[in-house]
Amino acid sequence: MSAGSDFLQLRAAAAPPKGLTTWLVDAIRGAVADGRLAPGARLPATRDLAVDLGVSRGVVVEAYQRLVDEGLAQARTGAGTVITGMLTASTPPAARSGEPVAASTPAGFRLPLGPAEGIEFDLSPGQPDLAAFPRAAWLRAERAVLTSMTSADLGYGDPRGVLALRRELAVWLARTRGTRAEPDDILVVAGVAQALALTARVLGARNIAMEDPGSRGARDQLTSWGLRTHPVPVDEHGLRVEDLVATGLDTVLLTPAHQFPTGVVLGPARRRELLAWGGLVLEDDYDAEHRYDRAPVAALQASAPDRVVYMGSTSKTLAPGMRLGWMIPPGALRDDLIAVKHSTDLGNPALSQLVLAHLLRSGEYERHLRRVRQRQRRRRDALLTALEQHLPDARVEGVAAGLHLVITLPSDIPDTVLAASAAEVGVRVQPLSWHRTLPGRPGLVIGYAAHPPNRLDEAARRMGARLGMVVRTGITR
Repeated sequence: MSAGSDFLQLRAAAAPPKGLTTWLVDAIRGAVADGRLAPGARLPATRDLAVDLGVSRGVVVEAYQRLVDEGLAQARTGAGTVITGMLTASTPPAARSGEPVAASTPAGFRLPLGPAEGIEFDLSPGQPDLAAFPRAAWLRAERAVLTSMTSADLGYGDPRGVLALRRELAVWLARTRGTRAEPDDILVVAGVAQALALTARVLGARNIAMEDPGSRGARDQLTSWGLRTHPVPVDEHGLRVEDLVATGLDTVLLTPAHQFPTGVVLGPARRRELLAWGGLVLEDDYDAEHRYDRAPVAALQASAPDRVVYMGSTSKTLAPGMRLGWMIPPGALRDDLIAVKHSTDLGNPALSQLVLAHLLRSGEYERHLRRVRQRQRRRRDALLTALEQHLPDARVEGVAAGLHLVITLPSDIPDTVLAASAAEVGVRVQPLSWHRTLPGRPGLVIGYAAHPPNRLDEAARRMGARLGMVVRTGITR
């Protein structure tokens, strides 16, 4: 074995015999934390560092991939692996993923959460993998757009959105979601949250049906706009349409492709019943892009474009901070929605719309989705394996798609108590009851998109030890 590497004065002889990868990751993390490796610093080529340390190249490749997964590094074409993040030396490694924030739900509305003190693993649902944002592709597209765009493109434009993006969305959504729309039918919005807000303003104060359990964030948002929500139960086949009919209401909000939070898909028979019901459907196409073990499910909009307000966004595929989304309303609502959109903000920023149009047209957006899907499947699989090992009595549901799953435990202990117990060991999850208004079984909603596999395993280990004890003894303190 060689004496070691000039890079950080590393010596593999100092590493534990079965922990080379973790040792190398920790050494680089420490160098980032104390400033020895600043953002932009290039890591040695994997082959070179492996030779210097006298280890297999696979050890270095895996270590670099962990750093990329954690958002501390990025693999750049022609530049190797480069440090992109910055840590503070006083922050323990487990807490270095950023300041915890309130969890978001399908509509993007933020749930009120308590202080983040002591939380090292925020597994709230709705948080995508922000480290996977395609920075290089976005930068290339932005440069291409700035080179070709005209001065007129920077003026006050169509409140529906930039025509170039609406054209690309019409093609993309038809091909991937089965929607039926022309560019003039589409409105570009600042995410599903704005789509819901605009729709609420057009509909005015009225009663509206919602899935139960369903997105608490969407429910709170609709209530803030003067609508009164009425719960309709969800089972293993999705929204119970017979219960919807029994309400006598004429409008419903649902997530048919991947129900939040249960993860079920609206079954074929239920889809037919819903379309026969004849009311207005607000379709939040939540998490439709992230599927692993099942075939894609077409949007409802294609079957009833005159009665469905279709809504989607890039919040779970690119980043929620992009504030890019779209809606396809029925013709009867379109003009009113355009007028409200114009009076609200005069339209969304043009540059980001043109960049997204370029990514769609070039195929780069689809390539990004494929990469993210593979990455999220690995994370989901890691969490499933960890839960099976550390919480073997848990029943796991909603795993075939999306960025979160639901677990239930063989206990009548309230899920708010279980979530609080998990928080005591540094793991934040959401109680299923947060998203209910009707009585129902307790459960925990767990997001996995924002953490690499090794951190998910540690979070599950902590939860397993704590919740296992709570379920066995009933003691929560």
